[in-house]
Amino acid sequence: MDANGKQTSPTRLNRFTLLSALLASTSSILLGYDIGVMSGAAMLIRENLKISRVQEEVLVGTLNVFSLIGSLASGKTSDYIGRRYTIVLSAGTFLVGAILMGLAPSFAFILSGRIVAGIGVGYALMIAPLYTAELSPAMTRGFLTSLPEVFITLGILIGYIINYALASLPLHISWRLMLGLAALPAIGIALGVVAMPESPRWLVMKGRLPDAKRVLLTISTTPEEAELRLQEITKAAGPSPNAANWHGQGVWRELLVRPTPPVRRMLVTAIGINFFMQASGNDAVIYYCPEVFKAAGIHSKKQLFGVNVIMGIAKSSFVLLSALYLDKFGRRPLLLLGSFGMAVSLSGLGLGSRILDQSTRKPLWAVVLSIVSACADVSFFSIGLGPITWVYSSEIFPMRLRAQGTSLAISVNRLVSGVVSMTFLTISEKITFAGMFFVLAGIMVVATVFFYVFMPETKGKALEEMETLLRIIGTERVVIGGGKCKLFRGGGYLVRVCLIVFALSFVVA
Repeated sequence: MDANGKQTSPTRLNRFTLLSALLASTSSILLGYDIGVMSGAAMLIRENLKISRVQEEVLVGTLNVFSLIGSLASGKTSDYIGRRYTIVLSAGTFLVGAILMGLAPSFAFILSGRIVAGIGVGYALMIAPLYTAELSPAMTRGFLTSLPEVFITLGILIGYIINYALASLPLHISWRLMLGLAALPAIGIALGVVAMPESPRWLVMKGRLPDAKRVLLTISTTPEEAELRLQEITKAAGPSPNAANWHGQGVWRELLVRPTPPVRRMLVTAIGINFFMQASGNDAVIYYCPEVFKAAGIHSKKQLFGVNVIMGIAKSSFVLLSALYLDKFGRRPLLLLGSFGMAVSLSGLGLGSRILDQSTRKPLWAVVLSIVSACADVSFFSIGLGPITWVYSSEIFPMRLRAQGTSLAISVNRLVSGVVSMTFLTISEKITFAGMFFVLAGIMVVATVFFYVFMPETKGKALEEMETLLRIIGTERVVIGGGKCKLFRGGGYLVRVCLIVFALSFVVA
């Protein structure tokens, strides 16, 4: 209780809630491992199967493009069968894809495996933060909902280490082992779901109030907290006479055909942050980093994969730091710091690549600048866009729209990721790697302005408060996170800034 007699959210984290969030978030390790391991495997596959650079791009980007299908389907699926069994479905689908890739005798066979695995990744990326957000109390939701990014980063680091460990094996064995080993975490995730409870918010939407109360008693610190959370969730769900037969009907119409002003703002923020997460080129930088440093004069596979391991350690360290302090400092400060830091780092990477591209002697300082800038880029991503995208996406929508609204936002994420991954090398051949990094730096400047103008602070807010938070009109000022912040204003100014930055980035490129 506070001084006014109002019950406040607990600051102590329930251990069972933490365990459930950790188990759910491990599904994100599937994407992380693929990103990390493909950064090395793609180069080995090209060498072994004699495929072209365009085929390499298709191979890398296919998983991201087809994860769009899983992301779009996951909202309706999780409303229908529940959050827990959607996690099982994602792990099972990825398992089939991993086996196909590990046993692939040809390019077409690998491609089919990546298509199947991509659908599983799409399911996992939506359901892990959504399930965690619906399980978490407001005061620790930032930390718990950022855990999927922690596991993505951990998966990337494991992929880098596997690349380094298997690089000396014969070509036809090394890349198959790299890809096939992804089946192991998929099996572990499917088995781990047995220990997890169903989302209490999904149970309330299905009219299963006794089951919801039983789960809340397990994941809350006191019976009083469980009762209070049940009352808030039930109130937010509203009366639903056919709750048992509700499977998310009418949600797409409410989101896209006749959205209210608050829902429209939710879409702008959720889709915007997911767009910029992938338009930043972070996945492409990780996928193709060996190609970039190979062009910079590093030709040993062990050295190339060693640089990747250094990047993975830096990325892992900073994502843990961000997750631990997200509920203390809030979403906005870390997001703005991370996006601005990425803009500076990508500019440094572009400068180092430009010097190396135009020099025959490959000066050591330029190589060091490029490596440090690449590590800084992924580190700032891990401070801001990496974890906070999943947090915003899973918490910004009201309960009735949350699953399908989140799936729509993450579908944009996967589409942009696929486009960037499948065009990165082709565009870089036209404008050089340096030019590509300067363009990405310009995009991150635009992203920083977008986040400053449009993204509200949601720290400490209950999920049931989000619609009220965004119910502001035009040029109103709203108190957020203890200070006044102008939101959804300055559209014309933002557009002018964006055009200027894009023009300058292309001139530099």
